[in-house]
Amino acid sequence: MLHEDDIRSLRDDPEAMEQAYQDALRAGDAKAFEEAVDASYAEATDDPLLAAWHYRLAYAAAVASERLIAWEWALPLALINGALLWLLSDDTQFALQVTNPLTGSSHQIMPLVLLLAAPVSAIVAMVFLEGAGKRRWSHVAAIAIGIAALTLYVVGVYPRLGPEVYQEQYLALMTAHLAAASWFGVGWLLTGRDAGDQDRFGYLAKSLDLAVVGGLFAVVGGLFVAMTFALFSALGVDMPLVVSRLFVAGGAGAIGMIALAVVYDPGVSPSEQEFEVGFSKLVSTLMRLLLPLSAIVLLVYLAFIPFNFREPFENREVLITFNAMLFAVVALIVGATPVHGRRVGSEIQIWLRRAVMMLAALAVLVGLYALAAIAYRTAIDRLTPNRLDFIGWNIINIGLLAWLAVSLVRRDTADWLDAVHGTYSRWIAPYAAWTVLMILALPWLFGIDQGDVSQLPNSVQEIVYEQPYPVLLKCTGSPHIYLLDEGEKRWIEDIPTFDSRGYQWADVRFVPCEDLASVPDGTPIPEDAGVPPVPVDLTD
Repeated sequence: MLHEDDIRSLRDDPEAMEQAYQDALRAGDAKAFEEAVDASYAEATDDPLLAAWHYRLAYAAAVASERLIAWEWALPLALINGALLWLLSDDTQFALQVTNPLTGSSHQIMPLVLLLAAPVSAIVAMVFLEGAGKRRWSHVAAIAIGIAALTLYVVGVYPRLGPEVYQEQYLALMTAHLAAASWFGVGWLLTGRDAGDQDRFGYLAKSLDLAVVGGLFAVVGGLFVAMTFALFSALGVDMPLVVSRLFVAGGAGAIGMIALAVVYDPGVSPSEQEFEVGFSKLVSTLMRLLLPLSAIVLLVYLAFIPFNFREPFENREVLITFNAMLFAVVALIVGATPVHGRRVGSEIQIWLRRAVMMLAALAVLVGLYALAAIAYRTAIDRLTPNRLDFIGWNIINIGLLAWLAVSLVRRDTADWLDAVHGTYSRWIAPYAAWTVLMILALPWLFGIDQGDVSQLPNSVQEIVYEQPYPVLLKCTGSPHIYLLDEGEKRWIEDIPTFDSRGYQWADVRFVPCEDLASVPDGTPIPEDAGVPPVPVDLTD
């Protein structure tokens, strides 16, 4: 087997180099020959013979890597996935509703297809990956059962979150969380427990490729659908809703499977996928160009923070942008970092390492700023499912980026890729754990104890099911305000106490005095405030 020293000894003898290559081909050592040439070229990029061999072998590898897409699996499964999403998109039959247990009235929160699209597509994708690959059907079945169980749990337990706004928040969050859980499930199928850092990072990189390619396919498909609808509209023909759903939901399901078949080779492991050719080459190039630009944008933004310091503390949309930025930086680093360094020059790797290190450090600073804003808004208002969820994501994102920045400072250019791969590989577990924890725990952390409210007057029950904690009650004509806590009303002694607890006048709800009086008295606020007054309309 040839090594770097062997290649260096042949660099001045083209005929000997050719003979060594032919011998490597006959011996089945072509891969080792290519790696030795790439390593030698990385150290001597100005050597014309090594440069010629480097690009010759790169082209040969690109040609050799061209694979036959398993259309016999991809096309039928694309049609099946599209048909399933088309059927589920009928929101007259498949929709999630919130029901007021007092009045029995209900209304639709969201179409069921938004919740089920990712789990269904993930299970179909696993059938493709294993059908065209290793065919470990027992693994597919086990992971599919786990994904289905989480999905059924969400559908079955969301009504436990009594306030309507919390049900809406939970279901909106679960659309993303079930998608993430499904993605983790597919990753577990492809990598397994004993996978190395490079395999796990390869799965991340290929997932990003799939997102970009799927987006491109969706744009093209969207243009086709828009033109089709416009042509029929010009003829005065209105598309029936069932046909529109077929184009939109069915088309989206089919496009996702086709994009997967184009991007991913089920026959090899994640680390052995194509990363520097075709669509993957386009994605990685774009991401590497965006690295320094993103670092500059963050640097400029940090300089402007002192002049607009209060903005994320008071503006929810700005805070959402910050949270999205953290996820974008995490994904950008994945797309810009090579899975294999042998086809990326040493000079480029030096600058990539510096850009990744700088971007990670800057993102940590902005992330801490955003985390402080979320904590502040929670302290002055209340903890909600949205805030708890994003506090967790912020901490994990900041932890990953900080760990990465420190790791890159400690590593030199020679093994910086190992630092990135290892960091992402280790931090997959916290992401997966938080995803599952939020799916399972939120309904119980923010649910209503039915026993606490079932004996309350109807007017109070309606407020409990419409408004999250704190529920502040007052009756017309009475100056006193009460906090509803575990089925009891707690008298708030005075306005300074009300303000010191962070309560807001906008949360105070009015009920008939006789209804408020019938609610059992609890401990006043503060506890030494004395005997609670009886709610009476003093204007009568």
